[in-house]
Amino acid sequence: MVQTISPALARRIALAAQGFGRPAPAPGAAAPGIRQLGALVDRLALLQIDSVNVFERSHYVPAFSRLGPYDKAQLDRLSSGANPRLTEYWVHEASLIPVDDWPLFRWRMQAYRDKAAADDAHWSQENAPMLAWLRNELAANGPMRASAIEHDANKNRGPWWGWSDVKIGLETLFRWGDVVSGGRERFERVYALPEQVFSPELLDRDVPAADAHRVLIAQAARAHGIGTVTDLADYFRLRTEPARAAIAELEDAGELLPVQVPGWGRNGAPGAAWLHRDARLPRRVNAAAVLSPFDPVVWERARAQRLFGFHYRIEIYTPKEKRRFGYYVLPVLLGDTLVGRVDLKNDRQAGALRVQASWAEDAAPADTATRLAEVLRSTAAWQGLSGIEVAPRGNLAAGLTAELAR
Repeated sequence: MVQTISPALARRIALAAQGFGRPAPAPGAAAPGIRQLGALVDRLALLQIDSVNVFERSHYVPAFSRLGPYDKAQLDRLSSGANPRLTEYWVHEASLIPVDDWPLFRWRMQAYRDKAAADDAHWSQENAPMLAWLRNELAANGPMRASAIEHDANKNRGPWWGWSDVKIGLETLFRWGDVVSGGRERFERVYALPEQVFSPELLDRDVPAADAHRVLIAQAARAHGIGTVTDLADYFRLRTEPARAAIAELEDAGELLPVQVPGWGRNGAPGAAWLHRDARLPRRVNAAAVLSPFDPVVWERARAQRLFGFHYRIEIYTPKEKRRFGYYVLPVLLGDTLVGRVDLKNDRQAGALRVQASWAEDAAPADTATRLAEVLRSTAAWQGLSGIEVAPRGNLAAGLTAELAR
């Protein structure tokens, strides 16, 4: 008989799998370092990257949400240097992943390459000389940023290859796996030939597509704790049918356990889901954090609605007059519930964390403003900001202002 998991337990399982609910660091404890950050990335399997910097680059925030204040340079160290532990690829959008997982996406690289070869109108079809030149540039000069290569193109070849051509070419080769990330400089990706960054053993590792899907679904299930087919497939942007096949194999092996969760099906009926065999089933999760809009807890909006009853979307792409909650809105996690949202801006020039809007959900607990104030104090300190300014917008603004004044 298929086990039934209550929605409340499913929510706690999901948060525990994501690294929430651990004891808070003791006062005066050392800040999380390389070991803790590496373990977190191994748990999550990826950190999604986004260029928006109004508050903080998205890949830095999940570690802060789970571990508390840390030195961002320590995370940078994991993806740079002679032997990086993290690299970048298109997995759930552009993401940092463990270097050892890079071969798991060879099938995707080949799919990008095959699609380009089959499309006579694809940019690469008419720009093969450009792609060859880019490879030669990297071979001759070592890892380089696109802007540096573009500068060389104009200096050595004339103005007929500009930024857009260089960038398109490098991104095409990056998708194909012909070039890889060599880290970042001022957030600009450094491109490298694979042999300039990865070991021969890694480059020789070939993982068949079916095997790769099975490993990736297993990673997604560990990271989610519990999830539907859609949840598990979405973690690495896998297609539904190969994801189903991988789930079936992992179920047969006993790694995934079929369960049902009331309310997760259509029209409020119980829905099919899978529980990872190693998932913790905590009786209580007491988190206190703001979440990046690209955090795995909320990036799949239907899952956030299912788990927390929380309707969420990032409104940076919405015209200002149509925004409901603000521009760069971060969900607020207290206990095991998403209780509100704050529109944050890091005003680096003024040295202030600006709360441009703050909202509580209808069922938010009475101490939401009190607990959120502590989270924001920690956030400002992590960002090196000396003050917090709360704008009078949102149903939580007055209470938050009062708490921060204490």
